[in-house]
Amino acid sequence: MSITAERKQALIKEYATKADDTGSPEVQVAILTERIANLTDHFKTHVKDNHSRRGLLKLVSQRRQLLDYVKKGDQNRYKTLIERLGIRR
Repeated sequence: MSITAERKQALIKEYATKADDTGSPEVQVAILTERIANLTDHFKTHVKDNHSRRGLLKLVSQRRQLLDYVKKGDQNRYKTLIERLGIRR
């Protein structure tokens, strides 16, 4: 359900805005999106896992807050981010 360290490093490298960038909203949203996708696949086989479902809702809420922060700061940055990640909004 969680992502591997190698996958996390690949996401950081792909979405980083500058060298050694691990905390920018783009990187955080990319990591959250990966975790959300993993949990979504988990629920296809474990339909009644309500404890993990609560965690999924928290992740979605956190990603939404970060996306709202990016949108408030720069519209173009927001649009390119959701297009790269394939998030509909």
